[in-house]
Amino acid sequence: MSAGTDLPPEDPGASAPDDRRPRSVYGVGSDPDVRFSLANERTALAWVRTGLSLVAGGVALTTLSALADLPWLIEVIALVACLAGGALAASALFSWRRVERALRLDRPLPAPAALPWLVGGVVVLALVLAGYAVFELARAL
Repeated sequence: MSAGTDLPPEDPGASAPDDRRPRSVYGVGSDPDVRFSLANERTALAWVRTGLSLVAGGVALTTLSALADLPWLIEVIALVACLAGGALAASALFSWRRVERALRLDRPLPAPAALPWLVGGVVVLALVLAGYAVFELARAL
């Protein structure tokens, strides 16, 4: 530490705020409380993790369908899960960017964009699978 201050010496390897990317985020406003930025990053990573889970579930369904000769509906659900997982991961990036800019500009936080779509997709999937189960049950009787 330098004499007369309680601040540690500056890290020569640290990047200046002007060097941070993406510039569309870090080039506006001022740095918010670090806790809010880290919470925003954790939220984005949670959405990416959810998207990755959807992709993994789709791959597992495809593998299971190939091994057990399951109906084509399972392949369609696997395809939708994989595509939805990729879209959710991309959405996480855009949501992170929107929220971080709002934090830096001291503006109200934007509404979550992916949540209504994800909930709607789960409801539709549940209805489709419930209908399929009823159809298979009626066919077996």
